[in-house]
This record gives sequence, C-alpha cells and structure tokens, in this order.
Amino acid sequence: MAHLRRCAVVDADALFEAARESTPLMYPWMPWCHPGYVIDESRIWLAEQVAAFDAREAFSFAVVGHDGRYLGGCGLNRIDTVNRRANLGYWIRSTATGRGAATQAVQLARDWAFAHTDLIRLEIVVATGNLPSLRVAEKSGALREGVLRRRILLHGVAHDAAIFSFTREP
Repeated sequence: MAHLRRCAVVDADALFEAARESTPLMYPWMPWCHPGYVIDESRIWLAEQVAAFDAREAFSFAVVGHDGRYLGGCGLNRIDTVNRRANLGYWIRSTATGRGAATQAVQLARDWAFAHTDLIRLEIVVATGNLPSLRVAEKSGALREGVLRRRILLHGVAHDAAIFSFTREP
C-alpha cells in the first residue's frame, strides 16, 4: 500500500537514490532521469516544487510505501487556471514497479486534486511506446480519449502520445 505526501527538500537523498536506480528504465521516457543525474538536481527540483506548491502553481507528492520507503513521485503540473485543468504525471522506482504503487498514486492524486482544488479535468499524456505507463493510466481508471500525433518530444524525436483524462463529476 502506497500513500502520497507533499514533497520536501529533505527528500533529496531518497529522490536521488530512486532516480539513479531507475535511470535505465526511465531515461527513454523521462529525460530528466539521465545517466549523469546528480544530487544537486534533486535538491533544486524539490526546492522549486515546494515553492510551486505554496504558490498553488504545481502540486508534487512523494509516493511512499507502507514501510516509509520513497517509491517515486506523482503530481499535478502545467495547471491551466482558465480552463481548470492540469497534467497528472507519475513515476515509480524500478525496484517497486509492478505492485500497483503507480496506479494507487494516480488515484490518490486524482482524489486529492478534486478535493483540494477547483480543477475539473486532469490529463495524463503518455508516449505510445511507454507500455508500463499506458497500463498504469488504464488501470487507474482514466478514460483513454485518443492518440495525439507527434505530441511528445523525447531526446529530440517527436512521439505519438495517448491522452487519458479524469473529470470532476458535476
């Protein structure tokens, strides 16, 4: 069983460890998790996320296991306040995949968003080649709306992406 908690700068070592462990699996889909990733990148990113959360510009959470282990991240970004929508993103460290933590994190982030913000739409955009992430979006209950051609640029190459959504019920 996983739970979410707000990201904090003190998570830097745990984030760094999880990212470095997961680089071979994540780098093709998440260029920030590159082979040269260093601890300062974790510290800077977390400080930015704490400030963004306080300003209600983004909401980043640590995904934590029942034993307190840092499993990954999940959050809301690219918030469009005019149309009341946001992107929902997620990742789980490689040694914790396949156990439902990502699916649970997505559902918890969805529930948090609809309880604590006025957002009416959450979007998950996944490169069509990223099969594990596609499965998470599907298992979480998000509605697959279609494929956006050449939507995501990864390592200089444009990829098609599936778009999934959650919407707040009226």
